[in-house]
Amino acid sequence: MTAILAEIFGTPKPVIAMMHLAATPGSPRFDSERGIEGVVLDATHDLEALRNARVDAVMFGNENDRPYELKADPATTSAMAYVIGRLAEKLDLPFGVNVLWDPMATVALAAATGASFVREIFTGCYASDMGIWSPNAAEAIRYRNRLAGTNVKMFFNICAEFAYSLDRRPLADRARSAVFSSLPDAILVSGPLTGEPAPLPDLAAVKNAIADVPVLANTGVTMNSVRNVLELVDGVIVGSALKVNGNTWNPVDPDRAANFMAQARRARDG
Repeated sequence: MTAILAEIFGTPKPVIAMMHLAATPGSPRFDSERGIEGVVLDATHDLEALRNARVDAVMFGNENDRPYELKADPATTSAMAYVIGRLAEKLDLPFGVNVLWDPMATVALAAATGASFVREIFTGCYASDMGIWSPNAAEAIRYRNRLAGTNVKMFFNICAEFAYSLDRRPLADRARSAVFSSLPDAILVSGPLTGEPAPLPDLAAVKNAIADVPVLANTGVTMNSVRNVLELVDGVIVGSALKVNGNTWNPVDPDRAANFMAQARRARDG
């Protein structure tokens, strides 16, 4: 079940670090004085810190493009592709992409940039801050296959942040159902907001429910919790815990990132 993770990341229990890009053109927080080159500069510094910390992979996301959209502006996807292209020579580790909260834009960006994987909400139905949220996994996977074959792996976040699932089945049942019906390459379990952890019982329940697809913790993992989390699931996606003062919107803190990875490696090595 973790063979796919080892194939992509070189380890069966990867640490995937977030590259939270600065706000892109067209979003309210975009800094027009610094322009797109400011986004590139910030991303360059974060990538250097994460590479030095020896994370297993990075994932580019547009968390700063608030308020979020369920259908991304083409300018957002274009800007993200430009930034990733500018960093291409330094991207000597696997990377993924996530255009919030648009599965089709995410898949398109992955195909355009050569990403190894994508993260998104592909299944379910939610009442959210952005309105009713009902993605279409069948459409997204068929689009992936047309653009990139099966080279881009699909990581399904099954409990959306900023939202309430209208599907009241237990989370483990939703995970089993998504695996059966929608062919994810990995299942992700999140807390209620960016930077907030998924409860350990939720992680354990989902992991126990599905045997053939890896499960990763998607939010809120810290240096203090990473050992316990990696005992339960197959990897973590981490952002806020690696930032200055643990604040999602700050730059990556090289020391925090290095200390987190030291803890993660100790946990993986037993």
